[in-house]
Amino acid sequence: MAVKRIVANFAVDDIAKAVSFYEDILGLDTVMDHGWIRTFAVAGQTMTTQVNFATEGGSGTPVPEMSIEVDNLDEMLGKMTDAGIRIEYGPADEPWGVRRFYVRDPFGKLVNILEHK
Repeated sequence: MAVKRIVANFAVDDIAKAVSFYEDILGLDTVMDHGWIRTFAVAGQTMTTQVNFATEGGSGTPVPEMSIEVDNLDEMLGKMTDAGIRIEYGPADEPWGVRRFYVRDPFGKLVNILEHK
C-alpha cells in the first residue's frame, strides 16, 4: 500500500470566487467540477505528494495555509497587484533559496507564492 496523492480541501461559501483567483490569476485549470466541489490543478501534470507541518512560516511569518510555486514570481506579483490583491508579506529573498510573497485568497486563506532561485 502506498499513498498516491494528498489533496487540500477548503470549505467555502461561494466556489465561483475561487475561479477568479485560482484560474484567472494563477492560471490553474479546472480539472473536476461537480458543482459542490471544484478542483484546480495544472492539467496533464503529475503532482508529487507533499504535506508540511510548521511552527512558523519562516522569517518570523505566520504559517501559510498553502504554498504555490510559480515559474515567474515578478509576473505573478504584477497580476496580484493589478487585481487589487494586497501583498501581506514580501516579496522577499529568503535565506533558504526562495523568493516569495504572501497574499490572501478570496476566502481569507494565507497563500505563500514562491519561486525557487
